[in-house]
Amino acid sequence: MAVLNDAAAYFAALRETLLEAQDLVYIVGWDIHSETQLVGASGRADDGLPEQLGPFLRALVQRRPALRINILVWDFVSFYASEREWNSAAKFTAGTDGRVRFHLDSTLPFGSAQHQKIVCVDGSLAFVGGLDLTIRRWDTSDHRADHALRCDPQGKPYLPFHDVQCMVDGDAAVLLFELAEARWRAAGQQRHDRRALKSVRWPTNAPVEAEHLPVGIARTEVACPAGSTIREVERSLIAAIRSATSFIYIENQFTSATRIARELAEQMRRVPSLRVLVVAPKLHSSWLESQAMQNGRGAFIDCFGAAGVADRIRFLYPVSRSGNMEAAVMVHSKLMIVDNRILRIGSANLNNRSMGADSECDLIFEAASEEHRDFIASVRHRLIAHFCGLEEQTLAQNEDRLLALIDDMSRGDGTKTLRKVESSGLTSTLATMVQPVADPEGPLHLERAASRMWTTKTIIGIISIALALLGLALAWSYTSLSDFADEGRISTLLSTYSQSIWGPFFAIAAFVIGGLVVFPILVLIAATAAALGPWLGFFTAMAGALLSALVLFSIGRVLGRERLQHLLGRRAARIQERIVGRGILAVVVIRMIPVAPYSIVNVVAGASTLPLRDFMVGTLLGITPGILAMAVLGAQIADLARNASWSNVLLLALAFLGWLGFCAGAQFLATWLAGRR
Repeated sequence: MAVLNDAAAYFAALRETLLEAQDLVYIVGWDIHSETQLVGASGRADDGLPEQLGPFLRALVQRRPALRINILVWDFVSFYASEREWNSAAKFTAGTDGRVRFHLDSTLPFGSAQHQKIVCVDGSLAFVGGLDLTIRRWDTSDHRADHALRCDPQGKPYLPFHDVQCMVDGDAAVLLFELAEARWRAAGQQRHDRRALKSVRWPTNAPVEAEHLPVGIARTEVACPAGSTIREVERSLIAAIRSATSFIYIENQFTSATRIARELAEQMRRVPSLRVLVVAPKLHSSWLESQAMQNGRGAFIDCFGAAGVADRIRFLYPVSRSGNMEAAVMVHSKLMIVDNRILRIGSANLNNRSMGADSECDLIFEAASEEHRDFIASVRHRLIAHFCGLEEQTLAQNEDRLLALIDDMSRGDGTKTLRKVESSGLTSTLATMVQPVADPEGPLHLERAASRMWTTKTIIGIISIALALLGLALAWSYTSLSDFADEGRISTLLSTYSQSIWGPFFAIAAFVIGGLVVFPILVLIAATAAALGPWLGFFTAMAGALLSALVLFSIGRVLGRERLQHLLGRRAARIQERIVGRGILAVVVIRMIPVAPYSIVNVVAGASTLPLRDFMVGTLLGITPGILAMAVLGAQIADLARNASWSNVLLLALAFLGWLGFCAGAQFLATWLAGRR
């Protein structure tokens, strides 16, 4: 086997290997891009074939008529559409007579991703790690702050990028070939007729680093034939952590799986000599990833402070300097080394979804001799040294005070260093909403949840209630009941009590009773203002509308919330409460622009997990402009409408603009309240 540090080394070794391919190549990945520069550290290829991946593969099958190439990548969700290549299939398969086949894997459950990164060549050599054959990955191990060749196809430069891939032959390559073939079949693709596996020459540009090293393949699989989830990644991580006694070295893009953090912290408490170094990115590579993973990383780091072992662990990110320019290196690798005894390289991050939601593949090498231990130690020294600008021998000589040495280096002004990752969380509504969906512990299974909720009995009940409410709403407008929904009749009835102290209370009771029978609330507001006068009518109508909303909201909560929480589970219900807890603005908009009868909105809101406080504040802000306009300007607006003239139309327009201004002010206030909270 060999450890290929960074994409320039991987791409060079892979290119040379593909040039030797005779029969069948599997490329399994999270992403792929036809314009990927498949070149080594020089940035150039001298084999006569195109440098870009898509044209290279097409030219390769033209050169070798018996060669077939199968490409399987994740059928990504729309969040990533802006980052993916359009029409990739045609760019890989055009002119190949079907010998290059491209397929998007859409067989995984909703919320899961095909995240394995595997290339198998003739069942003889295989590559596994964290690197996809896509753009913005290529870099050398120098990780210079500026590099002329580190640009995407549009010529836009990107930050230094670090990742690790490993190459194996022998039994490991055979089994990885079978794994890739099984993934191809599981995605609904036909398997080629099996030929005798060819022996591919080991690439000359990647020296063999270890031999006869025992290796295991750890997977996370959620699309299994038996319907269960294979969680070998999580189980093997926990087993390795529980065996640690001296030093654990980790490189990982995402650290948000708090169960792994708690296992690691507990092992550090059990073994006082155990030290840990975690190298991670300073920031996540995209805005979406930062919204999804930042809070999880903060919770991961906090586990060690809570366990009292924070002084023996470091969370660091690499920095590269060139003159006055400084750049943080993007760490994308997924690697762990335990006590110079276990070396783990693969696709699995230390986040929740890699433990149980995504399709993952890691190789776990375990030393069987002192020679193997020396090799694993050399890999660790090599990786840390290339981040710090130190010699590997210096690290080996300072093994007992390695964390102190790195701390000293971080305070220096060298061209390379490691700095502390800050533990911070995001408090935005979007981060709260995105995190549980972007980093779930298992597939979201929305279809299964829907099937549990939408039983025949439930559907009949919901349709019956909806039809009854809609029927009542229509009846007040289009049947003989409309005679009772006349503003004048209601106003006359209330006027009887207008001079009494009980007048406002009778009006408020009318709002509550009217809400229960879906009586038009606009009629009640106009009648109350006409009977009690503009100002008393305004406050009475406001009190009546709010009390009616409260009563119907409470009914909806009793009828619906318990079932909703049972469906979602406690954790999801708490998440939804945090999301909907920001919903003042939503209620304001619904009240200002009513999309359903007042009563129906109240019941539906109660059946959700919308907090009562947000509902009442949003209702107050949303209905105030309309009630105020009807109470104070109702007669004037009606008169203007009856006696149309240009001056009256202008006054009517000004009144309308004034109402819109008041609505905008109410919405601004709601925004301010939500943001402040």
